Amino acid sequence: MKLVECVPNFSEGRDMQKIEQIAGEVKSVEGVKLLDVDPGKDTNRTVVTFIGPPEAVLEAAFKAIAKAAEVIDMSKHKGA
Repeated sequence: MKLVECVPNFSEGRDMQKIEQIAGEVKSVEGVKLLDVDPGKDTNRTVVTFIGPPEAVLEAAFKAIAKAAEVIDMSKHKGA
């Protein structure tokens, strides 16, 4: 089985509720394993690391992106 890794950064590192919602989208996709969620308070960014079959990882990435777009207001974002 072919596996790929995806390591996106999201512009939220302080609000754990938002971070958990984004990570939850990744975890909701069958075949995808969430390896790490690393929030950075100073930079206000979170790095999420997950692996799985290519199609499942693609689905998880787009679900996470959609959730991030829904819950993160970039007009109020501040970070280093």
